[in-house]
Amino acid sequence: MNKAGERLYNGLVKENPTFVLMLGMCPTLAVTTSAMNGLGMGLTTMVVLSLSNLFISLLRRVIPDRVRIPAFIVVIASFVTVVQLLLEAYLPALNKSLGVYIPLIVVNCIILGRAESYAYSNPPIPSLFDGIGMGLGFSFALTCIGAFRELLGAGKLFGAALMPEGFEPIRIFGQAPGAFFVLAMLVAVQNAVRNRRKKAGKPYEKIGSGCSEDCMNCSDQGCTRRFYDAGAAEKKPVRQPGSTAQGKAPRPVQKQAESGIQRKAPRPVQKQAESGIQGKAPKPVQKPDRAVNGKKERLAQKQTEFEYIDLDKEEK
Repeated sequence: MNKAGERLYNGLVKENPTFVLMLGMCPTLAVTTSAMNGLGMGLTTMVVLSLSNLFISLLRRVIPDRVRIPAFIVVIASFVTVVQLLLEAYLPALNKSLGVYIPLIVVNCIILGRAESYAYSNPPIPSLFDGIGMGLGFSFALTCIGAFRELLGAGKLFGAALMPEGFEPIRIFGQAPGAFFVLAMLVAVQNAVRNRRKKAGKPYEKIGSGCSEDCMNCSDQGCTRRFYDAGAAEKKPVRQPGSTAQGKAPRPVQKQAESGIQRKAPRPVQKQAESGIQGKAPKPVQKPDRAVNGKKERLAQKQTEFEYIDLDKEEK
């Protein structure tokens, strides 16, 4: 599959912004009272999304990283203004039914998310098709939700009556709770299909959103790491394998000559004559001679014996 086809398939099925990524819930739940409103909102978002992706990709080498979000908003707001003026001129009924949700496209998380995760780091043509694919997926999701709500809540589809005359419309589907019910039902169907494919042994498709990480199971290894941790890694030194728990490596022990640190050498022990210190020198400790000591003891014993004998003679 070529790059353009991959981007279209990615937005429609693999990374559907509504049923998979759960983005843009405000317009999804608010304007889908009918299939026509859902289709109009989806196509309007697709035009803004594709054009903003294209221009942001063209300017990605000019926009600094620190001000990229304000720059994205300026580009998106320009296209939203153009689209709103065109709707007021050629489709005033649709513009009136959508109301304030057209200007709110400026801060739609789908458009900002695709600009941040894909358009800012990829060439213009793939970014354009990525915006078209995500816009088509968003249009498909909003049209399905609006069709179910209109069919069950009014018995019509795109303004044409389809239900028999005896059908009693379920009014709750035309109100706010109906949007949650229909969205939950369609998401459950989508999850059931994915689980069946997974049980069948088909490979699990990671939701990458233009990067190598899985967005559904991503903590802080995706978009945030690419823009913030990459710059921090260049400034901070790499941890050594012998680092401590605080992340600081122990300072290697250097020799005195290599480290250049001036330290006081221990004062050598000098002899009494060399040092010039007046005082009594300590007596040298001699090792006891066992043989000599033994002879002296025996001589001392004999001498005492002789002394005892002489004393006895004198007494007699």
